[in-house]
Order: sequence, then C-alpha cells, then structure tokens
Amino acid sequence: MTVVAFKPRLPGEGPWRAAELKQIVDGLAAPLNDGDAGGWDVGVTEVGDPQFYLLGRPPQDECLLCISRLGRLYVLEDGRGRVLFEHNSLLVLAEQARTVLRKKKSQIAARVALVWCAIRQAFEEKLDAVAIEGEELLTHVVPQLGVLA
Repeated sequence: MTVVAFKPRLPGEGPWRAAELKQIVDGLAAPLNDGDAGGWDVGVTEVGDPQFYLLGRPPQDECLLCISRLGRLYVLEDGRGRVLFEHNSLLVLAEQARTVLRKKKSQIAARVALVWCAIRQAFEEKLDAVAIEGEELLTHVVPQLGVLA
C-alpha cells in the first residue's frame, strides 16, 4: 500500500469561522444593501481552503469579488481571478474590497462618459462634413440658377 503524506493543516484552516464570515459580510454590507451586489456565497478551493464570493445581481450572478483564506493569509481577487490584495488581517482586506467596488463603480461611469463624448464627436464630424459639402454645392448651383432666372 502506498501512503501519501499530506501537509498537516494548521489551526484555523478549513471552512469559514462564524466570526470571519460576519466580518466579511459586515465589511461588504454597503454594496449588498445598495443593490450593487446581488448576494454572496461560500465555497472552497481545489485543496479545501475557504472562499467567499460576492455575486452580482440576478440573473447573471457574476462573481464581483472573491476572498480566499490560504493558511493564515487572506487573498482578494476580482471577478476574473486576478489577485488584487493580500493581507493577514481580514479587516484590512474588507476595506480594500470596499475600495475596489467603489473604483469599479466610478470606472463604469467614466466609461459611459467617454463613450458619450466619442459618439457626440463622431456625430459632429459627420454633421460638419455634410454642412461643408452643402455650401460647396450651393456655390456651384446658385450661379447657374441665376442664369436661368
């Protein structure tokens, strides 16, 4: 028989403790109450480390943020799996999560403003081109109309 020696688990590893879960939910209460987030769920990594998922609004329920506990280190990831922040204090990590969500909201507003400006500029360029072509057309047609009159 083959015996595989696994790394022993440290105290505090395993599923989320009630105090940790309460800190996370309290730290993210603003986006949950404002409707920016639709809810939350918990899960585990492939090796059994606990994860907390902040979910978007239904029906997509996309993952907005993920907090994982790897040993004694807490890791904050965005919805795409990019690591944003690591710390050994859950309170510091929750503050960073709130900051990330505020930035995300302002980035969306900035993108909307940028798209609006781009559309407006394109429309004005097209309108200017039509106006200039119209003036050229008039300079060629009006003298010929004057001969007919």
